[in-house]
Amino acid sequence: MRHATPEYIVSSITALGGLLFGYDIGIMSSILQMGQFNEYFDSPSPLATGIIVSSLTIGCFLGALVSGPVADRYSRKTTIVLGALVCTIGSAIQFGSINREMLIAGRFVNGLAIGFLSSVVPMYQSETSPPSDRGRMVSLQQWAITWGIFIAFGIDYGCSFISGPKQFRLPLGLQIVPSIILLFTMSFMPYSPRWLIAHDHIADARQVLGRLRAQGHASVPEVAEELRLIHQTIVYERETKKSTYVELLRFPNRRRTFIGCGMQFMQQFTGINTLMLYAPTIFRYMGMGSVQSIALCQAINGLVNVSATVPAILWIDKWGRRPTLLIGTVLIIVFYLVLALLMRSYMALTGEDEGDVVIINMSARSLGLASICMVYLVVASFAFSWGPCGWLIPSEIFPTHLRAKANSVTTGTNWISNFVVTLTSPLLLDVGHWRLFIALSAIMGANLVVIYLFLPETKNLTLEEMDILFMDSAWAFRSSPLSFLSPKKLRRLSAASALTTAT
Repeated sequence: MRHATPEYIVSSITALGGLLFGYDIGIMSSILQMGQFNEYFDSPSPLATGIIVSSLTIGCFLGALVSGPVADRYSRKTTIVLGALVCTIGSAIQFGSINREMLIAGRFVNGLAIGFLSSVVPMYQSETSPPSDRGRMVSLQQWAITWGIFIAFGIDYGCSFISGPKQFRLPLGLQIVPSIILLFTMSFMPYSPRWLIAHDHIADARQVLGRLRAQGHASVPEVAEELRLIHQTIVYERETKKSTYVELLRFPNRRRTFIGCGMQFMQQFTGINTLMLYAPTIFRYMGMGSVQSIALCQAINGLVNVSATVPAILWIDKWGRRPTLLIGTVLIIVFYLVLALLMRSYMALTGEDEGDVVIINMSARSLGLASICMVYLVVASFAFSWGPCGWLIPSEIFPTHLRAKANSVTTGTNWISNFVVTLTSPLLLDVGHWRLFIALSAIMGANLVVIYLFLPETKNLTLEEMDILFMDSAWAFRSSPLSFLSPKKLRRLSAASALTTAT
């Protein structure tokens, strides 16, 4: 009988990288509203605010691109350690910032670290997890992100009562704590068994699999069989395939690249970071006047994000990736449309937008509170669907010889998309108000079509079985889950996969 405790420990420790990621995202949202911050940094304009916030994402983009070769050569584990070290340095720079330039530089350095961690942590979790629990293990990364955001919101709320520069310096400095914890605890974590096998450390890989799957009993048949299958696949890939970035654009990998990059691109254009980073601006539009009330609403926003991720952790391996994404997308579309109508009515009622008419007949206070609730419902719908699946799917669909490079490209896509969103969101909110959410609902409609047409179901498959899955129809709604394929079709797809890759 397999004991999952070691797998949970490994995935939970590495998920601290996600907590750092979430903390860095969440910490600036309420800081930007703090009087002491605006006084110290001379009240940044919407453009300057966008640059301060998005400087993190530029660093993340570059860090993600570099992470692939580093993870291939020096291991997934070492790359995570390096990310934690760089994050400690960047956090110290932000804590000691004396001007905007130093603050931007510190966020850029932190971005390099988060780029490493956001690319490599899901891949490491995917490679150390069994097929039956892989969705749950990788979803721990997203849950840790939501915890990081929530903790940041809570700290911002508590610090909003402090006077002087400590009001914003303390939240910036406290992110050093989890980075040091990750730096220390990763020394006790195993190397990825697939990385060990790819570098001919077969005996070490056997011991790691024994620790992860059989409480240290490396000689049990299940461990021997998994080791054999992984070794067989890696040797075959080494003899017949090239490990270059160009291979990501060639058949049969280009379909996976399209899906992996598409998932990360679409995840950002759900608008989630607009709601996470600039929700205080929305709350202010909806009548929340004080820094404390805005920070409290944002803390509740973070709590909703944490809570709504739990169903994905518990059941995503049962539900499947496709149904989870399709349901979440439909809910986000509906809630965005309602949010837009509520905001339009509120702004027309209060005279903030004289060209609009009141569509929903409620008091201004009721419209404001209902709008805030719609923000929470959008966040909840994202949290159980696009949040975990956006990281899970790219981490599991690529072959071992390309996985690190592919994840660096897909994660880079996430961060360049994030940069566009974070840079433009304050400007679009300032000019368009409720119209932004109409546009986001339209984008989500396009996402819905793409998921339905092109995303195959990957639950319960080994990483080595993905080659067979992606030899099936490119139209996902026509393809069958691999577990339901007939033996005849399974043999045909396996043979076709071997023939294609050999040529």
